[in-house]
Amino acid sequence: MTARPAISTPDAAADARWRAVLAKDRSRDGEFWFAVRTTGVFCKPSCPSRTPRRENVSFFETPAAARSAGYRPCLRCRPEAAAPHPHVAAVERACRAAEAAEAPLSLGELADAAGLSRHHFARVFRAVTGLTPMDWQRARRRERLGRALGEAGSVTAAIYDAGYGSASRAYEQGGALLGMTPSAYRAAGRGETIRVATAPCSLGVVLVAATARGVCAIELGDDAAALEQRLRARFARATFALPDAAFGAWLAAAVAHVDAPRGALDLPLDLHGTVFQQRVWQALRGIPAGATATYAEIAARIGAPRAARAVAQACASNPVAMAVPCHRVVRGDGGAGGYRWGVARKRELVQRESSEHPSSPTPPSS
Repeated sequence: MTARPAISTPDAAADARWRAVLAKDRSRDGEFWFAVRTTGVFCKPSCPSRTPRRENVSFFETPAAARSAGYRPCLRCRPEAAAPHPHVAAVERACRAAEAAEAPLSLGELADAAGLSRHHFARVFRAVTGLTPMDWQRARRRERLGRALGEAGSVTAAIYDAGYGSASRAYEQGGALLGMTPSAYRAAGRGETIRVATAPCSLGVVLVAATARGVCAIELGDDAAALEQRLRARFARATFALPDAAFGAWLAAAVAHVDAPRGALDLPLDLHGTVFQQRVWQALRGIPAGATATYAEIAARIGAPRAARAVAQACASNPVAMAVPCHRVVRGDGGAGGYRWGVARKRELVQRESSEHPSSPTPPSS
């Protein structure tokens, strides 16, 4: 049997996971998986099988990571089967209450709507949606604001249609969510300054673009002019500027990550997307470098087990290559699946990460 290294987990987190295994806690299913060295299988926390000895147990972030370490799925608890979170209905009640409210609800108000304690609700909500309750409310408001900016007769009307109590609050919060002020968003970036630069890399050319709030685009391609033209079309009325020192460091980090992808590409990001897209992108950032996960596994992780196709679409909408590592998501049969910057680049990125992390699974096949 091949060696089965465990994903390193802080002692406190490992102890909490072990307590969940002892309690066969169904509420933790989908958050982690445990494997037993003596039996060679991996299970979900609620597995009804006999409790193993602690020294024989390792914890993993995904079923794919457990498989890559040499374990096989338990035939009793079927750890790879997508199962709805036991508190989905409670979370849905809280979401409906938030949708109906004129102003954002507090954590206590959301927990009351769900019928759970504040502490338990916060943990359950994140397990089901992939976002904190406050992040979810902000993302929903951003969706409404973006839609209203395209439909309302004026920016002011859109701000109130989206549920903001004042224009100042919309510019304070909405700007961070949209990636620019509401006025600039409505005007395809008018009044916004975006720094952009390209550089050659071992996979062709990398483009990085950033607003004052962080990186809003990382693109890979073969032609620098074509990449920049596409970005300028996206923000047709923005002002484009040359990079400054901080931006130059971000571009250098992106190029270096292409050549030698070690860990995460940790840059300040300025992203906007729907609630579902943000849930998917956040889940993707939880896939360890050198590992892969399937579209179905990501769907199960964010509490939407039937949404594998929508997960694939969210991956295709990811605007920041590598920083949100959609290249680590593959088809259920092990095939590479799609990649907006080219499947060949996807395979090469996975291959390079696997070389940097020898315990990782092999790259996806065609």
